[in-house]
Amino acid sequence: MFFHLTPRPFVPSGSACYSPVVLRTNFTIGDGVLHEYGHLGILAIIALIFPLGALVTSWAFSAVRIRPGGDANPVKDDIYECGLRTEGPSLVQFNFRFYYIALLFVLFDVEVVFLFPWALVFEKVGVAGYLEGLAFIGILCLGILYAWRKRALEWVG
Repeated sequence: MFFHLTPRPFVPSGSACYSPVVLRTNFTIGDGVLHEYGHLGILAIIALIFPLGALVTSWAFSAVRIRPGGDANPVKDDIYECGLRTEGPSLVQFNFRFYYIALLFVLFDVEVVFLFPWALVFEKVGVAGYLEGLAFIGILCLGILYAWRKRALEWVG
């Protein structure tokens, strides 16, 4: 059982100054809220400091002329690839199927990764865990069948 010590007014020696109090399970009410959620607030502040710090540093370097400014230079703006001049338009539109196949791969790959922890605790989850795993595999199979039916996995067309 977890205890925390609650300070009480000063009592002469020989008496208990602190009494154990069982932690509450509802952390959204009372004095423990700041302590429990304060860590998340500190992490959020740190997560904001890094990108804002980079932007402020870049702005400060350009203000004191350490970072070079922006006169457009056609030589620097030219496309450079393997030391050869580009032929034709430099902005080539890629076929959307590349992105579609990659997105489907990532989607199904991540879903299959969720099956590994389930397989590790398969004997401990019981019938409810078994049925939830079957439902997850069923949804995964429905997604693959849908993509197959829509011919998302075929390259011809």
